[in-house]
Amino acid sequence: MNTQDLFKALALAAMGTALGASPAHASVLPLQAAIVTATYNGEAAGMLGLDHDFASEPGSNTTALDPTGAGVEFLTADFLFGIDISAGGALTVIANGAVPTGAYSMRFDFGTSLAAPIDAFTFAGADGASGVPGLSIVDAHTIALDLGGVEWNEFGAITAQIGVAAAVPEPASYALLLAGLGCMAAVQRVRRGGQPGR
Repeated sequence: MNTQDLFKALALAAMGTALGASPAHASVLPLQAAIVTATYNGEAAGMLGLDHDFASEPGSNTTALDPTGAGVEFLTADFLFGIDISAGGALTVIANGAVPTGAYSMRFDFGTSLAAPIDAFTFAGADGASGVPGLSIVDAHTIALDLGGVEWNEFGAITAQIGVAAAVPEPASYALLLAGLGCMAAVQRVRRGGQPGR
C-alpha cells in the first residue's frame, strides 16, 4: 500500500468513527408502559380516557397506552377529537367529524412512566387537515398542543412525534473527525506532488 492509499484509509476510518458516534436526528422515545394524564382546554374533565371506557368521571383523564394499538387513548368530553398515542411515540389527533376552527388546546403529562426525558416534539404531518399545530415541551415529561391554527376536514388528523434529541458528540469524536480531515489534506498534498510534513 503506498503512502497516498494509507493516508486515505486512515482518513476515512477516522471520519467514519467520528460520524458514527454522533447520531444526526432525534431518536424515538418508547412509550410502551406509559401512563398519561391529559387536559383539554385547561380542564381535566375535558379528557375521557380509555381505562375508564371514556366515561365522564373523576380521574378519567388518566389512562395507560392501549396495548393492542387498536383504538384511541382519549376522547375529548365534547367528542370533537380522539387522541391516539403509539408505543413508538407518535401522537395523533383525529377530528371526530367536521370540527369548526377554534381555540383547542391539549396537554399530556407522562409523569414518571418514561424511560428518558422528553426533549423533542416535532410535527410529523397532517391528513385531511391543514395548518400546523403549536407544539411545545412543558417539562421533561409533559407536552402541549395548540390546535387553534388547524383547519379540519371530516375525520382529518395531525400527527406529532415525541422523542429524545440526538446525542451530542463527545470531544473524542471531534478529535477523530479532525484527524480524518488532516489525513485527507495530506492525501491532497501527495497527489499534487508535495510531501507530507515530517
